[in-house]
Amino acid sequence: MSAARRERMLGRMDLIALEEIRLAKARYLRSVDLKLWDELADTLTEDAVADYDAPVVGHPLHLDGRADIVGYLRRNLGPEMITTHVVSHPEIEVDGDHATGTWCLDDTVIAMAYRLLIRGSAYYSDTYRRCSDGRWRIAATSHRRTYEYTVSLDDLPSLRFTANRWSDPAAGRSPIDPT
Repeated sequence: MSAARRERMLGRMDLIALEEIRLAKARYLRSVDLKLWDELADTLTEDAVADYDAPVVGHPLHLDGRADIVGYLRRNLGPEMITTHVVSHPEIEVDGDHATGTWCLDDTVIAMAYRLLIRGSAYYSDTYRRCSDGRWRIAATSHRRTYEYTVSLDDLPSLRFTANRWSDPAAGRSPIDPT
C-alpha cells in the first residue's frame, strides 16, 4: 500500500474515531440527564477519574473510578434534581487508541430540595480510551467553570412546570412543582 493511500485510510479511521468519541460524550451526558446509571457506567473506563469544578457545592469534586463517579451522581442527582447538559465546540485529537477532547458545556440544574436554579458554563477536558471491545470510553473528565449563577425558585413566583419526566402521578403533582 502506498504511503499516500495509507494516510488517506488513517484519516478516514480518525474520522470514525472522532464520531465514536462524540457519541460516547453524548451518551455520557444523556445518561446523566435521564438518570440511566447503568448506561452511564458503560461510558466510563473502570479506572476513570472525574474532577468537577463545583462552586455551588463550595469545593471541587474529585472522584476515582467508575463506581465512585456513578455512585456520586446517582446519590446526588435523583428525581428531585432536573439537569440538562449540552456540549458543543468539540476539539478532539486521536492518537491510536487514546484521544483527548475539549468541549464547551452549558448546563442547567433545578434543585427543588434547595429551591434553587443553577445555570452555568464550563469547559470540559477529557481523555478517552478505545477499550478491548472496540468502544471508546471516557478515561478522565474534568471541567472548569467560566461562570455559574443561582436563582432562588422563590424569586420566580410564576414558575410552573408543565412537564416533568420524574413527576409523581400518584401524588397528583410533580416532586419539583414549587406550589
